[in-house]
Amino acid sequence: MTTEQLDPRALRDAFGAFPTGVTVVTTRDQAGVPIGFTANSFTSVSLDPPLLLVCLAKTSRNFTAMTSATSFAINVLSETQKHISNTFARPVEDRFATVEWASGTAGCPILADVAAWFECTLEQVIEAGDHVILMGRITSFENSGRNGLGYARGGYFTPILASKAVSAAAEGDIELGAVLERHDEVLLLGDDVLSLPGCDGKDGSPADILRDYLEELTGLSVTIGFLYSVYEGKSDGKQHIVYRAFASDGEPRNGRFLKPDTLTKACFKTSSTADIVGRFAVESQIGNFGVYFGDETVGTVRPVPAKAAHA
Repeated sequence: MTTEQLDPRALRDAFGAFPTGVTVVTTRDQAGVPIGFTANSFTSVSLDPPLLLVCLAKTSRNFTAMTSATSFAINVLSETQKHISNTFARPVEDRFATVEWASGTAGCPILADVAAWFECTLEQVIEAGDHVILMGRITSFENSGRNGLGYARGGYFTPILASKAVSAAAEGDIELGAVLERHDEVLLLGDDVLSLPGCDGKDGSPADILRDYLEELTGLSVTIGFLYSVYEGKSDGKQHIVYRAFASDGEPRNGRFLKPDTLTKACFKTSSTADIVGRFAVESQIGNFGVYFGDETVGTVRPVPAKAAHA
């Protein structure tokens, strides 16, 4: 695809394939009022001197305050802080009223219970198209040892939670399944009775086994995403592990890509398949994806084991 043909939305979706952490960038405006916003375009730059950077859109409501500040802080959110990410990503009047925080040495807001934080002096503002790059020189930091919150393909994920769930399920016979996505559609097999693609689990990496199966089934390139559902099948006695997965463009060799929110009257092979497709239709609209744990009839959806917000 040439530069002239680049679709900004498609390019943004492609950038979203790269898993990142989630941060809240904070500072104070000229009146001393704390401000902050959610960002995942953060990276370390140098150990000597200690430098980091974060990207800021020129259209951001925080643009003037951030680019004129003498210092700012990067708060790396922990696995329990999805609610904080959502708060600082939305146009809330007083974002700091719902979180616990304290002032750093330079006065920047430092959020409680984060995985790590870095307070910096603003070293340089670099022009970068429709964004600027804020280069910061680290003056103080702390590493709590907590695991970080992940983000990719428009959804949060918690690597430690997912790995524990897979390990627990691996004690029995495993059926691997996939919510295979493309352009807000999901691959379903069958005509009158619909089912999600799935295969038996074997020794080895579940993600690799599932990817190989899906690519053979569809003839498309497939990327395995994150854990979506773990449940015990009462009818077949198997442990079911379902992942989100992402397919390349092209006509699938088997199955059809359908919009999940149009399937309310469809007939599914199992009730659990209907539940998965229905939940995915809702979660994809609001952009919050969870992990289901339970059996075919009773369970819980845990996006992130969240802590209560502090007033």
